[in-house]
Amino acid sequence: MQTWMTLPEVPLHSAGPVTAQLLASAIYNFRAAGQHLHSLPYGRNTDRANFHLVLNEGRGTCSTKHALLAELAREQELPIALTLGIYQMHEDNTPGVGEILSHYNLPFLPEAHCYLTYKGQRIDITRANIEATESIDRFLYEETILPEQIGEYKVDLHKRFLRQWLAENNANGYSFDKLWTIREECIASLTQ
Repeated sequence: MQTWMTLPEVPLHSAGPVTAQLLASAIYNFRAAGQHLHSLPYGRNTDRANFHLVLNEGRGTCSTKHALLAELAREQELPIALTLGIYQMHEDNTPGVGEILSHYNLPFLPEAHCYLTYKGQRIDITRANIEATESIDRFLYEETILPEQIGEYKVDLHKRFLRQWLAENNANGYSFDKLWTIREECIASLTQ
């Protein structure tokens, strides 16, 4: 995964509501927008499907921060896509989840992650400061989505994938509901 520094350093021109909000905050190019969003704390927004809340609430997740940048790219007519991928989440690539997974005797859990794709490169503005010993560079599944799909669509796809994975793997006999609860514990540990 690449960082925000890989984003194109193109000036923003008046084009839509996201652009207007960033220009009003003295952010004048696309890379600077990525740097600004990177600097905001990781945390769920009050409405996890509304990426417009990132700037107002001063925080965001991989979904909301990248969806906001994808919407900015759409307004600016830049060829940058929002991508949804499922990867094997464990301590080495997502520091903070290891203790929880260990408690439940799970080596990993399939986790949904949003990032940008630009010129064949995956770009993740949310993980640049994470002291991971392993990058997320292998995905079990990937697809391009629209910013509007980070809510119900993303969650439904993730749950379908997890159910299929559970049907093919023992996962220590855990039910889908228990695995989802464990997953929520892992995500909560990332905001601490």
